[in-house]
Amino acid sequence: MSKKILFIYNANSDAGSKLLDFAHKIINPATYNCALCSLTFGSFTENKQWKAFRERLLAKGFELEFFHKDEFQEKYKSKFGHKFTFPIILVETDHDLEVLVSTEKMNAMETVEELVSSVGSF
Repeated sequence: MSKKILFIYNANSDAGSKLLDFAHKIINPATYNCALCSLTFGSFTENKQWKAFRERLLAKGFELEFFHKDEFQEKYKSKFGHKFTFPIILVETDHDLEVLVSTEKMNAMETVEELVSSVGSF
């Protein structure tokens, strides 16, 4: 079984998008459209509980990759023909990508504890 987990944010990687996302999270966080970012990062720093969990996964030998949606689509466009909604967490297997935490499930989460529990059950 693969130990590679892909975390894909519902945001693009260009500087303009990053600036707009940052401002949106501060001005109107309730309407920010990336639950993965909202759960794992505050306005300025990574959530401490999430960081500790992420470090535990790394210590257990998991490979973690974090992508903005445009980066993910570029890297995986020819390898896998799936169309995903974002944010999403995937597991890479030898032959495919499998959904670990769907967009719908993540968007329903209210706490980082829920996210840790969902990823930690893998």
